Amino acid sequence: MENNQLMRPEIEDGVEENLEASIRPKLLEEYIGQSKVKENMKIYIEAAKKRGEQLDHVLLYGPPGLGKTTLANIIANEMNSNIKVTSGPAIEKAGDLAALLTNMNENDVIFIDEIHRLNKNVEEILYPALEDFTLDIVIGKGPTAKSIRIDLPKFTLIGATTKAGSLSTPLRDRFGIVNRLELYNIDDLKSIVKRTSQILGVNIDDKSAEEIARRSRGTPRIANRLLKRVRDYAIVFSDNEIDIKLTKIALNRLEIDELGLDEIDRRILETMIEKYKGKPVGIDALATTIGEEVDTLEDVYEPYLIQIGFIARTTRGRIPLPAAYSHMGYNIEE
Repeated sequence: MENNQLMRPEIEDGVEENLEASIRPKLLEEYIGQSKVKENMKIYIEAAKKRGEQLDHVLLYGPPGLGKTTLANIIANEMNSNIKVTSGPAIEKAGDLAALLTNMNENDVIFIDEIHRLNKNVEEILYPALEDFTLDIVIGKGPTAKSIRIDLPKFTLIGATTKAGSLSTPLRDRFGIVNRLELYNIDDLKSIVKRTSQILGVNIDDKSAEEIARRSRGTPRIANRLLKRVRDYAIVFSDNEIDIKLTKIALNRLEIDELGLDEIDRRILETMIEKYKGKPVGIDALATTIGEEVDTLEDVYEPYLIQIGFIARTTRGRIPLPAAYSHMGYNIEE
């Protein structure tokens, strides 16, 4: 596995899909972190159940790997509802959406990942479905075309996106509940690592769990993935026991430094400091220079580098901050 793949939480490891499912919490009380979102959702869900109604439509947004899919499944579980899972790119035409919506039961939940990538024609049909629970379908073409209105069961749409700004205003306004998921702090990530280690059946001490948490870029999916790689070292070298020495050896061999930066992060910072001399640089120019996709930089790498105070966005472009110079071993005057 390439090092930069490890740090890209949108890349799934197909071999461990079943394990991923077992790691995911099933209820809000098991969900670690995102306390504001969790507390608010608890109230919204309880209120909907007391009214005997479906939950209002929910939009979840934030960087990859923070638990949007997990939270969608938890919401369905808490509402005692069935959930149908799909993604924006998978709904290519109006008929795909119609088939999905007409096969739902009352109070079902439909989860659309990457909802910002919905086809615009599909999005237009979705509006009356969200507001009035009706579906307008045109059958035929030309003078013989007929418009049919189909009543839909009451349902809840949960949309997830890493790019809330890419959603059209009419679609975004139809979500009654909008939650932003933030990058996790070290304490919450440590709790997630400890919980996952119990599920994996591996023993880990507090220092090791904290070290993995510190290098996980504020992202639970990365924390779990790093834990599984450290576990591999533990199985081979220490009879399934993870201590701090083994943890540091494993993570250092993965070329993940003490702040969780990988090869791509370091290349971003080096490029900004050396090639562009610390002057503002546009995201397109930066992506071209280091050979990465703009979306990858914006969604995967940039949020964490901004959070730890290494880069800043300005009206003229991205600039490296003093902390980045220090971490990379440069003098800011250079």
